[in-house]
Amino acid sequence: MKAFRLDELEAERAANDGAYLQFLRERNMSAGLYALDAGSLDPQLPHNQDEIYLVVSGRAAITVGMETTQVGRGSVVYVPAGVAHKFHHITEDLRVMVIFSPPES
Repeated sequence: MKAFRLDELEAERAANDGAYLQFLRERNMSAGLYALDAGSLDPQLPHNQDEIYLVVSGRAAITVGMETTQVGRGSVVYVPAGVAHKFHHITEDLRVMVIFSPPES
């Protein structure tokens, strides 16, 4: 078993001065914590893996392909591999758990 605490993951991410902290990598999937501060821009490009976002905290909009929706704590968004997507209009610091399958390369 591997167990994690979000507050510890956030502290580790912040200590490493990065927007993304991968905290789990297994044969068929990986997981990380992604952070975007209010008003910032999301620099993501499409990924080669399917991914699921679980919003831990914050508020923003996300556009996946041609669809846009508002997200906040508890929102879950699926993004198919190869599809353009970005968080935007980030009104509260955003913290998102990201699951990639297969693992992010």
